Amino acid sequence: MNRYYDLNTYFQSVFGCRVHKITVDAGFTCPNRDGTISRNGCIFCNSRGSGTGAYARGESIARQLEAGKQTLARRFKAKKFIAYFQAHTNTYAPVDRLKGLYDEALAVADVAGISVGTRPDCVNDDVLDLLQSYTNDHMVWVEYGVQSARDETLALINRGHDFACVRDAVKRTRNRGILTCAHMILGLPGEERADMVNTARQIADLGFDGIKLHLQYVVAGTALARMYHRGGYQCLARDEYADLVCDVLAQLPPHMVVQRLTGDPHPDELVAPMWALYKQKALAAIKARLEERDIRQGQYTGG
Repeated sequence: MNRYYDLNTYFQSVFGCRVHKITVDAGFTCPNRDGTISRNGCIFCNSRGSGTGAYARGESIARQLEAGKQTLARRFKAKKFIAYFQAHTNTYAPVDRLKGLYDEALAVADVAGISVGTRPDCVNDDVLDLLQSYTNDHMVWVEYGVQSARDETLALINRGHDFACVRDAVKRTRNRGILTCAHMILGLPGEERADMVNTARQIADLGFDGIKLHLQYVVAGTALARMYHRGGYQCLARDEYADLVCDVLAQLPPHMVVQRLTGDPHPDELVAPMWALYKQKALAAIKARLEERDIRQGQYTGG
């Protein structure tokens, strides 16, 4: 029994073949880094903003995608690919520049769509019009960094926007043929189980098409790392995280695509918890807990 709607199953249903996302770094920055909102960033984010450094090394979008295609085709027999613009805020530029980058990605053979990671306060109607223009011929996802529905938490992590901003962004994205994915972090400072369950419910109510769940791990050089070293933050244990994932999945509608159950910290940057480096063990713990508790996605939604 498949207890949640995973990304591979979704891609297979749409394309009829193995599809993989390829992470690309387009050299964006973030309003929470360049002084527009703040220069400090979110407390969990370092200066790389989850980037690979490929842009700084002079690698074009097309080159990054071609390299990714070779690896994924060889390892997973992937036939089609989604270009995932991940590092920092990937709508934070003039529309003409965005169009050039997105066009370059979609011109690469076997790239069937784009997925654009961004903040809900960085998607104006011109950007949405551009993304909508691709939807007749390509799959288009916008991945919004929600993190939490609790405004006190968003302020604590120096997010720079409130949850009302998320509601507005999703409302303006709806009915454009653009798929929406929410990023949600489990284990944020000051949050209890009830807060995380409430965030899952709010995400479900907003009608997101997909979700990515992330463990709050501590990365070197961040404000969260300084908080951790002072004793002001404690990471989740693996079993705690597995239980929370179960709680969240039960709140999500069955048709919502679960794109990720946990993240992938860089080994050279991770401060804690060290169990986060062993992703397959974490996934096994989650799946075992789903079985033990007899939990499935949508269980508490009537789905």
